[in-house]
Amino acid sequence: VLGLLSSSNIYHLKDKEQPNNQQTNKQTNNMGTSSSKESSSSKSASSSLPFVQWQGIQRTQCDAPPPLPPPGAVPPPPPPVEKTTTAAPPPPPAANAGTPPSETNNNIENDSIANAAAMVSSVPNPGPYEQASMDCKRLTTLDTFDGMRVDINKQLSPFMAVVHSFWLGTSMIPDGRNRTYTFLTQVADESGLLMARIDPERGSVDGRIHRALLGGLAMGKVQMGVSAPGGDEQQSANDQLLAEMDFGGLSWTGNLKYGSMGGGLVFGCNYFQSITPRLAMGGEGMYISANSNLLSNYTLKYTMPVSSGAGEDDEDDDIAAAAKSQVGGGAPPSEGAAPSGPTATMVANYNSAQGLLALNYKRDVTPNRVTLGAELQCSPMTLESQVMVGAEFKLTRSKMAICVDGTGRVQSCLETKLGMQPGSPTLNFSAELDHAKDSMKFGYGINIDG
Repeated sequence: VLGLLSSSNIYHLKDKEQPNNQQTNKQTNNMGTSSSKESSSSKSASSSLPFVQWQGIQRTQCDAPPPLPPPGAVPPPPPPVEKTTTAAPPPPPAANAGTPPSETNNNIENDSIANAAAMVSSVPNPGPYEQASMDCKRLTTLDTFDGMRVDINKQLSPFMAVVHSFWLGTSMIPDGRNRTYTFLTQVADESGLLMARIDPERGSVDGRIHRALLGGLAMGKVQMGVSAPGGDEQQSANDQLLAEMDFGGLSWTGNLKYGSMGGGLVFGCNYFQSITPRLAMGGEGMYISANSNLLSNYTLKYTMPVSSGAGEDDEDDDIAAAAKSQVGGGAPPSEGAAPSGPTATMVANYNSAQGLLALNYKRDVTPNRVTLGAELQCSPMTLESQVMVGAEFKLTRSKMAICVDGTGRVQSCLETKLGMQPGSPTLNFSAELDHAKDSMKFGYGINIDG
């Protein structure tokens, strides 16, 4: 029944709409060519589809304004907002959207704790006072030996290691022995270490304890050395116990000492301060109650950049360093900044108790390849002096060091790896030739890593 009613109504309405359609076609014929095409397409679409119109609804043009509501009527509510599924607008581009991925990774790496600490203060930490001149002295004071030396290292765990040391056929032991054996064990972790060394033949034990204190703000150290009772009186007199406290800040380090040494109490302290990124100075004082001696020495250290002798390569390195600092967001290096390439270091030390002035110089001719060093010791009171010159050459699997002093003594050490793998054995050769004393010493050794 519904189907018959709907079909009859459709045919009835088509007959009524024919005059209206004719009037509409007359209006659209007066428009341009493009609009006539659109009206014809809409006409064909409307004529092909059934259209139902209810009586009582007034038809208006689409562009006519809506009729005004009667006076006193309540305005209708606004139409509900349709929820669209359109995507959210894209976020604004990041600051580094135009930079390549490699530069973005470099920027992330530059934003580290070390760079943040360096930005707080441009003056670096000078390091411990005892190590101020150690890097220079190692070039002019070589560890030469005679006879045969064997060191066997064994890693028992990630935290514990042991070392067996043999020294045979030597004439350099103070008590006149020509052989010795020592056993050393060490346990270390992130917060400190424990170390003990035993000499069975001598009957002595040496030990060290290092431990971080106050959440890493300070380092406590205890050093002890004891001998067997009933032995040599001089050996027993050398028993010692020394406690130290290391602490420091961004640009300085300090140390306090207290203990027993040489049969009396010992008090000591030192302080090392960086004045500029290149200049550091400090001093140390110690009082020994056994002989009522007051010892003091003072140190001045200066580091400067030097050219590696490569000519144009140095300029390229400077340009690359400046570009890297700008990419990382930092300021270009200034003239007073700490050098990052090849350096030359000068260290001056004065010991008031001995009246000795020592000047040390070290220069990196080729970084990690060739290093030169020199040392001058003089006494302002007696005008006695001594000069030493040294050099170090590093190759792929070997290292050669040589030192010559003003008396004609020549020292040399050769160290070479016997394999390319980590932990390969190391072979050592040592020689010392003293023309003034007409003495010669030769030695060789091997170091086996576990």
